[in-house]
Amino acid sequence: MRPQPRRALRIALAAALVAAPLTVAATSAAQAAPSSAAVQLKGVGLDDPHKKDIAMQLVSSAENSSLDWKAQYKYIEDIKDGRGYTAGIIGFCSGTGDMLELVQHYTDLKPGNILAKYLPALKKVNGTDSHAGLGSAFEKDWATAAKDTVFQQAQNDERDRVYFNPAVKQAKSDGLRALGQFAYYDAIVMHGPGTSSDSFGGIRAAALKKAKTPAQGGDEATYLKAFLEARKVVMKQEEAHADTSRVDTEQLVFLNAKNFDLNPPLKWKVYGDSYAINS
Repeated sequence: MRPQPRRALRIALAAALVAAPLTVAATSAAQAAPSSAAVQLKGVGLDDPHKKDIAMQLVSSAENSSLDWKAQYKYIEDIKDGRGYTAGIIGFCSGTGDMLELVQHYTDLKPGNILAKYLPALKKVNGTDSHAGLGSAFEKDWATAAKDTVFQQAQNDERDRVYFNPAVKQAKSDGLRALGQFAYYDAIVMHGPGTSSDSFGGIRAAALKKAKTPAQGGDEATYLKAFLEARKVVMKQEEAHADTSRVDTEQLVFLNAKNFDLNPPLKWKVYGDSYAINS
């Protein structure tokens, strides 16, 4: 694991992080995409099981320096970004609310699980970087829980509910194919859902000021470049994300190759390391 924060700028601490479906930045009625846009898309969307696995590998290359995203269920670490613990396949944080929501969901699925006893502590540390009531015992129990397929499913569920599904839905509504759907998903993973200027909604709003989405009659490549450039502006606002290679040497590589359907073989670099998905 590199010392790159997995969730910097994701959500403005606990008050802004509510594990709920994405509310995209309010832009205007004129910017709203027609509901028929998704039907007009060609190719396989990111929600296809194989494409979704590719998306998870791409994110894991940046978040964990590994394509083995399924090995990250057990991951837990304080990366000293002010958000307490960061853990699991999507970087759930104890300080931003989504870890609390994850453990609550796990407990709903499996009452009395090994992490259920930490719910009171997770509620108290929400919005802070504190480890009070957690600590090494919590880290050990997290690793144990990660072997439980129910906990793995809980992580998958929360990833999809809060991040993946809203990103893909919005991208399809904007008339974007798999690459654009991934660009939205990766942005939400790092910056979080919401409407603030440094969240996904704010990035999308900034892009819409520069270019039209395909659903609005715009060129897909032009819009995606505007979106990625707007994202880089936000990334550079925080020192931890000054390295924008996950855009420059990953997503822009695919865009420049006009691989809008995100079809393998895929070759890219993140933080100087090379990766490939051949099939």
